[in-house]
Amino acid sequence: MKTILFGATGMVGQGVLRECLLADDVTEVLSVGRTPLGRTDPKLRELLLPSLDDLTTVADQLAGYDACFFCLGVSSVGMDEAEYRRITYDLTLGVARLLAERSPNSTFTYVSGQGTDSSEQGSTMWARVKGKTENDLLTLPLQTYVFRPGFIRPMNGEGPKTAAFRWGYRLLAPVTKLGTRVFPKYATTTEAVGRAMLRVTRENPPTRVLGNPEITRLGT
Repeated sequence: MKTILFGATGMVGQGVLRECLLADDVTEVLSVGRTPLGRTDPKLRELLLPSLDDLTTVADQLAGYDACFFCLGVSSVGMDEAEYRRITYDLTLGVARLLAERSPNSTFTYVSGQGTDSSEQGSTMWARVKGKTENDLLTLPLQTYVFRPGFIRPMNGEGPKTAAFRWGYRLLAPVTKLGTRVFPKYATTTEAVGRAMLRVTRENPPTRVLGNPEITRLGT
């Protein structure tokens, strides 16, 4: 299968990239982003752009793919709703709509979050925006899957971009390792997320919105 990956420099994206490169049935990974990955692999191709807001100029390069793993995301801390919506909703839907045109038979997997508000009416801003993003993605002519992880434990050298967060994960590593075993409802791993994304692409299970227990089960 040929896959597209958005957000390969982030913690989740790093894990998804690793699993794609390890998978025997993945023949190509197209990483779309603004920052070089700093690595090479016979399967890996990078499409570097100054901005991801408008992909129409490179639309033809997104044709003919079997899956798109969308792992981009930002924290809502300190952001107003308009800006958070632009990054979380507008960017995601723009990519998905383009994929629906250029690779209409593909699977689109979106990393959302535990606690997302599908009603779009709640008091928590990020949960409303994520809820609308999920809802509108699920109406597109794609095989769409929504992943709602809670805490994600980095594996195999993956980690957040921010140095402070990387140190925090390292210090808490023994606790988080125990947490993924004892509280599977609330915690999973980057390894499980990547493997689960590949599995839903291969198998097309009927459940489209997946929480930590489903992600971990599919990624085991």
